[in-house]
Amino acid sequence: MEIISQKPLKVLTWHVHGSYLYYLTQVPCQFYLPVMPGRPEGYGGRSGTFKWGDNVHEISIDEVKKTDFDCILFQSRKNYLEDQFEILDEHQRSLPKIYLEHDPPREVPTDTRHIVDDPDVLLVHVTHFNKLMWNNNRTPTRVIEHGVLIPEDVQYTGILDKGIVVINGIAKRGRRLGFDIFKEVQQHIPLDLVGMESEQAGGLGEIPPPELPSFISQYRFFFNPIRYTSLGLAVCEAMMIGLPIVGLATTEMAVTIDSGKSGYIHTDITSLIDKMHLLLDDPVHAKQLSNTAKETAKQKFGIDRFIQDWLRTFQQVSERATQLR
Repeated sequence: MEIISQKPLKVLTWHVHGSYLYYLTQVPCQFYLPVMPGRPEGYGGRSGTFKWGDNVHEISIDEVKKTDFDCILFQSRKNYLEDQFEILDEHQRSLPKIYLEHDPPREVPTDTRHIVDDPDVLLVHVTHFNKLMWNNNRTPTRVIEHGVLIPEDVQYTGILDKGIVVINGIAKRGRRLGFDIFKEVQQHIPLDLVGMESEQAGGLGEIPPPELPSFISQYRFFFNPIRYTSLGLAVCEAMMIGLPIVGLATTEMAVTIDSGKSGYIHTDITSLIDKMHLLLDDPVHAKQLSNTAKETAKQKFGIDRFIQDWLRTFQQVSERATQLR
């Protein structure tokens, strides 16, 4: 059943992950993004090439304490450990709070305690793998899987006999993001790399987000060499377009890609290289995988489901806080 709010909730959050924030702001709430001179990390406001909606507002940090909000949404350790104490007053820090955790634990994959240990905060994970790996302490948790939007006129063609990799800063982020795997595979398979700072790794540079779907739709397959991180929005977007996905059978990828049907996943790089050769040699097979990938993405990453999940979450957190007062 669709949830309709009587009054759009006012949510204060920070600009941490631009693409995720863009999709989040499709939710019918009023989002306030704090900005400060120089726009340092987290305070970028409506920056980037995203087509921000009228429900996304920039607010000076000097005005934050003068504004009434319904909910505070943290998206990083800095937001939770530092920013809230610097820009919010005591009353605002008592408002309904959600911590959106974008990543799995970095320190120790199985035993790391999350920084939030508070029964009055809701901890939202973006994948079930992430929730599984974190020690969530006393904090109530919920999983809201990704939702993405792809222009209706963008269709998979696969006309380029190449694979495409979309990763920001792959050279400086190293093994965790699979830079060594990318270089190994590139010796055997034609691959293009795009993303911020990808030039440092021989890539083509950053493609503005609004142009990226059309750009990658021409490639035969999407390759995700990442060893250990959250499920990237680029994977979800590529699937929604219809690109067959090739990647490592780790993290949430293991339950996202149906190997042999929507792409191929494995922990053996040699096996993945063989499958990439198959996709390059057999465009008809690639198209078959494309159809399944797209259908899976529609069911799993539809923006309408994502919007309703978040709207329900904001409303429930706000309503619970009202009942406790």
